[in-house]
Amino acid sequence: MSNRAVLEVIALDVEDAVAAQAGGADRLELVSDMAADGLTPTRATFAAIRAAVDIPLRVMLRAADGFCAGSAEEVDRLAAQARALRAEGAEEFVLGFLTPDGRPDLAAIETVAGELAGCRWTFHRAVDRAADRDQLRKALADLPGLDTYLTAGAAGGVEEGLPVLVAEAARRGEPGYAAELLVGGGLTLAHLPVLRAAGITAFHIGGAARPSGWTHPVSAAAVESWRSALA
Repeated sequence: MSNRAVLEVIALDVEDAVAAQAGGADRLELVSDMAADGLTPTRATFAAIRAAVDIPLRVMLRAADGFCAGSAEEVDRLAAQARALRAEGAEEFVLGFLTPDGRPDLAAIETVAGELAGCRWTFHRAVDRAADRDQLRKALADLPGLDTYLTAGAAGGVEEGLPVLVAEAARRGEPGYAAELLVGGGLTLAHLPVLRAAGITAFHIGGAARPSGWTHPVSAAAVESWRSALA
């Protein structure tokens, strides 16, 4: 297996996607509406980005800000969006839902993930809001396709969560800990030495790829600087 680090970049549109690929991104997370921390993009947006780049795309499945899935009707609508994106050719996804008390919402997760036909998917930063991270991981361990956790180690971001990330990396292979750690959420270049020393090889950036702010597109040069740092 290659030790080359994976660099995933958030993309909102074709301009972002093309710049991220040019800068050396290995994979994109496709979202809409970063004011709500990333919601499901339209089928048309996915299709346009898929036509513009040739690196893997993970598509967000999330209907509203926060980590609760909402009503059964809202979950069904999200499942329908997943079916539509699958029909458009999407093969990788991002999702994750908690109950109001911070437990994994298995009914919602299984309903939406059940539309993915075994496609690979990431459980996103809802894990950082879970009442019990270990319990969540073990509860989800056997779900088809789950191969990644996007996490900062803590709700407050990577700086706060570094000890958790290092500890979880050391548990790789234990029940509930087979999925890859994809570190993101306040991630900076200064965090990389500790994370790489812990054996972590997958990293996720959003704002760091946009030095001028979220109202500006991804900077290929900013992505390239991360790619170089991860070489």
